[in-house]
Amino acid sequence: LERMAAIDTVVLDKTGTLTIGRPELIGDYDAEALKMAASLAVQSRHPLSKAVALAYHGDVYAVEGMTEHAGQGVQARVKEQDVRLGSRAWCGDIHAPHHGGPGDLEIWLAVEGRAPVMFRFQDHVRDDAKATLASLRQKGLHIVLLSGDRASVVAHVAADVGITEYLAEQTPVDKYNYIEGLKAKGNKVLMVGDGLNDAPVLVSADVSMAPGTAIDMAQNAADIVFMGDHLAPVAYTHTIARMTQSLVKQNFILSIIYNFIAIPLAFMGWITPMIAALAMSGSSLIVIANSFRLKRYSS
Repeated sequence: LERMAAIDTVVLDKTGTLTIGRPELIGDYDAEALKMAASLAVQSRHPLSKAVALAYHGDVYAVEGMTEHAGQGVQARVKEQDVRLGSRAWCGDIHAPHHGGPGDLEIWLAVEGRAPVMFRFQDHVRDDAKATLASLRQKGLHIVLLSGDRASVVAHVAADVGITEYLAEQTPVDKYNYIEGLKAKGNKVLMVGDGLNDAPVLVSADVSMAPGTAIDMAQNAADIVFMGDHLAPVAYTHTIARMTQSLVKQNFILSIIYNFIAIPLAFMGWITPMIAALAMSGSSLIVIANSFRLKRYSS
């Protein structure tokens, strides 16, 4: 909370952070391609992989040597073939047109010896994201969107929630270097993210938050985990942090004033042991009563 009260910059991931993180597969696909994709997807925690797994109903192929590549996707051997499920740059067709709306997400399936197949998804921005970010800006905080998704998708979401500064197609290393660059300039950074790619930057930031839907690694790396489908807990936590630090300072001042009056009286012999004991308890009660003002902000 002490570090949270001092932040001046908020950096957010997109999928699963600004958005709800439960994308839905849209469109019709070849049954074999969908089965192959689902065979890898069932073993991945990435939101798009989980969407593929949920969209497929049936038995999947056995996979061997499953490997997850941060910022790229998953890879395994299926039916004696090398299969990849991940980003366009890693296993897709970089020259293929982007179908669908500007906010649509995509994941690619690449099977050895076959043309890559693109799967499209739609994810929804959290209902209160725009209002929450506006609240943070009113407090003087600088907001940046940092995402590994393609530029058109990130630009669409940024415009939807009112973010003017954003970076797209960022690898985990790019994200980490960006956070370190902000810190080198003296900024105090809050990072909010949920994925495997975000774990290093969650650790690197001065303070970090992750939604309850985040993967275990991201939750373990974050200082604070918030639940539900709303982004409001980010602004709420910042308000509580600032109020907490204000109360701490007030309590120090109250204690100093209290002792500045009481100690000289004790030296002069005007205070009996009984009164001194009551005065000491009274000092603690005053500090505790002032601290209870925080309850007004948390109810």
